[in-house]
Amino acid sequence: MAHKWYAIQTYAGSEMAVKRGIENIVNDHAIPEKLAQILVPTEEVIEVKNGKQKISERCLYSGYVFANLDLDTSLWHLIQSLPKVSRFIGEAKKPTPLSEKDVAQIIEKANKKEAPRPKISFEPGEVVRVTEGPFANFNGTVEEYNMLQGKLRLNVSIFGRSTPVEILYSQVEKII
Repeated sequence: MAHKWYAIQTYAGSEMAVKRGIENIVNDHAIPEKLAQILVPTEEVIEVKNGKQKISERCLYSGYVFANLDLDTSLWHLIQSLPKVSRFIGEAKKPTPLSEKDVAQIIEKANKKEAPRPKISFEPGEVVRVTEGPFANFNGTVEEYNMLQGKLRLNVSIFGRSTPVEILYSQVEKII
């Protein structure tokens, strides 16, 4: 039987644990020929915590692990029995391989390395609170969001007058 790509549904946030689990199964059962490749595509995002920017990784396909397997029933049962694995995508007892077109898109997206982008995005008309700088503790309405520069143009109400302000997105927080 030939290797085919399968999508394995996992609990969100457990993708890397499932990937390691599959690799352990293959090693423990001495069946390295059954696994050609395993993918958990990620992207870098910029998070702001306590006023500090931090680059972290986030899964592109939350809740999914993609594996190029020579799948038989014993390997299927071993993977299904892993903690945090929900199921293979497809029919209940017969996983459906991904199409070559889908696999090409997933691999292209996984290999595409872009500059880290903000984890939080802003929409025009949204109200935010400024957390740093001369306008700290003022609320403003988002007029424009430049994701590439990480800047917002806000209208901040100061002494009853609307004042346009350009500020870094890391200096504001969403009002919930």
